[in-house]
Amino acid sequence: MNTSEWLSRGVAILRPNSGKKQPPVPASAGEPAIETIAEPASRSTRERLAARLRQRQEALSPRVLRRTLAELQAIVDPKVSEVEGGRRAAGVAQWYARATPDQRRDCWQLMSEQFVADPQTVRAAQAQFAAAVGTPDEAAAEVQYRRATVSPRRRLLQRFSANPGGIRFLVDMRAELQPHLKADRRLRALDVEMEYMFSTWFDVGFLDLRRISWDSPASLVEKLIKYEAVHDVRSWADMKNRLDSDRRCYGFFHPRLPDEPLIFVEVALMDSIADSITPLLDEAAAPTDLMKATTAVFYSISNTQAGLRGVSFGDSLIKRVVESLKVEFPKLKTFVTLSPIPGLRAWLAKNAPAELLKLWENVADLPEKDPGRVALMGWAARYLGREMQDGKPLDPVARFHLGNGARVERLNWAADPSPKGRSNPMA
Repeated sequence: MNTSEWLSRGVAILRPNSGKKQPPVPASAGEPAIETIAEPASRSTRERLAARLRQRQEALSPRVLRRTLAELQAIVDPKVSEVEGGRRAAGVAQWYARATPDQRRDCWQLMSEQFVADPQTVRAAQAQFAAAVGTPDEAAAEVQYRRATVSPRRRLLQRFSANPGGIRFLVDMRAELQPHLKADRRLRALDVEMEYMFSTWFDVGFLDLRRISWDSPASLVEKLIKYEAVHDVRSWADMKNRLDSDRRCYGFFHPRLPDEPLIFVEVALMDSIADSITPLLDEAAAPTDLMKATTAVFYSISNTQAGLRGVSFGDSLIKRVVESLKVEFPKLKTFVTLSPIPGLRAWLAKNAPAELLKLWENVADLPEKDPGRVALMGWAARYLGREMQDGKPLDPVARFHLGNGARVERLNWAADPSPKGRSNPMA
């Protein structure tokens, strides 16, 4: 490229018409028109690394981007030791902590696009494996092919994880990355690699099952309040009630995140199957006599780390808790969940008669024999029993529990009178 071409390209990049204003979007009656700005197409990191000037929407200049890539590559330099690689990773993590959200996104794109397996090596190994199928060399060829497909990105993540706060750093990074995946598919490679690594690092065989009680550190109890996803905790008194003598709360913990439950489940010990969440959350109710307890009601389970999405803990946690409760309370014979049906209302909106949907506004007031209530219960039974996706229940909660060996025992009408529960009044 000569000087005049370089100047022409630079001037074109700086021209304001790259963010050209578009005509107003037609508005519905009574609504204002909306003007939009057409964002210029985002360049790949390959294009940006070869450039001289940044475009308007880019956080890091090409020069800084090249320097950042060099620092990331230095972490996985095969000539340096594990200790030195970890030290370099810690330096990048310190920069990342000070970086803006857009600068962090540039870092993600580098990690996603610039740390891929060598395609020529992969093709050669694939061809060698295909030729070896059915011969004594098949196993060795398969191993070589697997090694060839491992990306340097995996080694990069391993070097970050070696530091004391490395696991926390990576889990938080993936949590921050999640909302951007739909708009920027180039980040998928990094996300999938992290999910794969986390599935190994957070295998349930490496996790500790711990009971959380009112006597646990206050900082830990505060995390229960913060992460509770099913029934919002209203107060400290509410939380104390959930940790009373007739309750149990268990969580999975990772040795590298010792003060952070990855997932926790809340259980009420009772003498019968509960048909509503109300008595379980009644702070004034007397505790159940544990000598008479025959039933364990699992009424809430909450994941706490968005960065661990796709890593399964829930089924193992419930099974481990069941075994623990059997040891502590040999008289327990029934283990049930009191679970919401989160996908029901949206499904009814698409499939049920419109007049039935109007009943949702006053579901708690409908008599047991009311035709509308009977009809809704029938539709709910159809939703749970017949609506499938890929051979599994359409509802996510039903899919989770039924996939782990449970069965639908009964439907409970208006089992959760809270605002959240009224959006789906059956459990």
